[in-house]
Amino acid sequence: MEETEIPVKGAYPLAASIQYQADSVVSRTLVNKPAGTVTLFAFGKEQGLSEHTAPFDAQVLVLDGRAEVSISGNWFSVAAGETILLPAGLPHAVKAVEAFKMLLIMIKA
Repeated sequence: MEETEIPVKGAYPLAASIQYQADSVVSRTLVNKPAGTVTLFAFGKEQGLSEHTAPFDAQVLVLDGRAEVSISGNWFSVAAGETILLPAGLPHAVKAVEAFKMLLIMIKA
């Protein structure tokens, strides 16, 4: 299914367009096309995504807060304004150190 939720006109407030929910991970897909996806996430404190792999590279852009990201068992700290690459085929996980928002960009082609 092809989908784009970002409005065509004007600036789009990424961080403000998704809200935190206590003890939850909230996601919102902004772009879903055969070539890739763009998804917003909001993590409550200490919430996360368990270790998994993906067949494509993914770029994480941190919009708010702080998190720890594991790539092949190595942990990295990331904070608002920073980015980290999740390489295709390598196991990775995300855990919010504090309430945390990120934009995930996955390019499939």
